[in-house]
Amino acid sequence: MLRRSFLLTPVALQAQDAIKVDVNLVNVPFSAQDTRGHWMPNLSADDIEVFEDGIPQKLSFFSRAADSPLSIAVIADMSSSQREFLNEHRRDLRDFLRTVMTKRDQAMLVCFGASIRVASPFHEEAEHLDDALKEFQKSKNSSMLPRLGPPEIRSGGTAFYDAVYHTAKEMAGQTGRRSILLFSDGEENASAHNLLDAIEAAQEHSATIFSLRYTELRKDKIWTARNKYGRSVMTRLANESGGLDFDAAEGRNLKMAFQQISNMLRASYDLAYTSSQPMTEAGFRKLRIRSKTADLSFRHKTGYYARTN
Repeated sequence: MLRRSFLLTPVALQAQDAIKVDVNLVNVPFSAQDTRGHWMPNLSADDIEVFEDGIPQKLSFFSRAADSPLSIAVIADMSSSQREFLNEHRRDLRDFLRTVMTKRDQAMLVCFGASIRVASPFHEEAEHLDDALKEFQKSKNSSMLPRLGPPEIRSGGTAFYDAVYHTAKEMAGQTGRRSILLFSDGEENASAHNLLDAIEAAQEHSATIFSLRYTELRKDKIWTARNKYGRSVMTRLANESGGLDFDAAEGRNLKMAFQQISNMLRASYDLAYTSSQPMTEAGFRKLRIRSKTADLSFRHKTGYYARTN
């Protein structure tokens, strides 16, 4: 029997007192833009159609951003260059969280280098996360914080893929929409997991990744092969999960990036359907959302992996 471990209970179901949950529901967060790049906040289920491997699917649930809580995981690369950059923009991050979070929303902070630590578990106050980040940057004994993921013997100092992988897994218990703000240069040398593992974890748990990349270049400003690899990794994580990718080094100003993320989150949706495909084999199922009524472009995870049990 094929087991769909990626499947989540839609928010629309959780508000009801007693309901039979279909464990084969596929949950897909998405957003849409018109031809001028404006986010579309007022779509209905009748405006779209969903395809899995080219086969039309019948929607079971549909909800707008305003109808569901938001969980945000901030993943901060704490290597030397990244730590300095994040310190410069800590207030921008705090202001963003204040703006986008309502009373029912939560945010957590994960900091990583060679190890991955939960600097702040999920909390409803943006200031709590800001304080946790300040404390982490000052602390010389971060090993006292809870570890995320199993203990690993690492020879390198940057467990980038493991940080994304374990954070996405940590978000599995959160209701509503799930987003990851990823601060890093995308360079990796210490993980047990790889890029595909990180992408699959984000898709499995419907975590939309917003990549905020700052790459410290050589004095001659030439991109090294390692720099280029990190850039492609950050871009792919965002694209495969349905998020956005930003070069945070441009003007060293994150306010515009945070505004775009905020606009997208306010105009996001969740849909769910039961796959019409026979449950006979494992593999990647490709997703596509199309507008019935207008010329729109959609951002959503590219698909999901179905596995045998």
